[in-house]
Amino acid sequence: MVGNRLSRTRTELSEFLKQKRNSLSPMSIGLPQTRRRRTPGLRREEVATMAGIGLTWYTWLEQGRSITVSSFFLDRIASVLQLDEVERRHLFLLAQERPPICHGQTSTEISGMARLLLDDLIIRPAFVFNLRWDVIAWNASAQLVFDFESQPSSERNMFWMLFADNQLSKKIIDWDKQAPLFVASFRRDLAQAPEDEAMLELVDALEQTGSFFKELWHRQDVTGRCQGKRKIIVDGIGSLEFNHSTVIIDSEQHLRMALYAVTDGQPGVELFERACCPA
Repeated sequence: MVGNRLSRTRTELSEFLKQKRNSLSPMSIGLPQTRRRRTPGLRREEVATMAGIGLTWYTWLEQGRSITVSSFFLDRIASVLQLDEVERRHLFLLAQERPPICHGQTSTEISGMARLLLDDLIIRPAFVFNLRWDVIAWNASAQLVFDFESQPSSERNMFWMLFADNQLSKKIIDWDKQAPLFVASFRRDLAQAPEDEAMLELVDALEQTGSFFKELWHRQDVTGRCQGKRKIIVDGIGSLEFNHSTVIIDSEQHLRMALYAVTDGQPGVELFERACCPA
């Protein structure tokens, strides 16, 4: 059974590479168009040359032979064949039987349905963020709690806002207990993109902000899904307890939505809900 499955996977890899190679013209990768071309699309030697790999090795890969394939060379091939993120993931699954390392900075836009969901959550603070924790969309009640709009777009990153700017951290009750959870969650996400320069640069920059973050980071703690209860001081209302969790809204782009729901039965709930629904 295993042998049959591997044979089928290699056949699919071979057909996938051939189809993508034949779908591209030489001009699409910066090569001059010549008159004499017996086959459509690119030649194997053109793909190999543009990717900086050996022709024999690429030929064996396209033939579906059982060879060791590095992530570095797969990325080079994906780039030459102009694969999008879905196609790149498919290539890695066929060649290595595991998905590729993620990129921390993904899409900066959300779908219309995600935007509609954000706006429908009138009294539930919610925001969308990527693997690097860049906040790319939020609703009015999240603005009331987190004040994203006061941040320059280059610094509208949840991890940066929490540890480089005390305007947000000072609003979180029991910050000393909450801070390690944020750091452990980000380290979990970094493990999905361990070579992502943007994420590594963010960590390096935060280590320069003081000993508190550096000490937390070097604990090497990792946590699973970040959810539970969190108390936050909301301007003009006071301290409120929220239930919070995250849901995946786009697995390919690694976009998640953080959801906050104020706990009923505490002072300030009605005032908060009125603030979220101005007349």
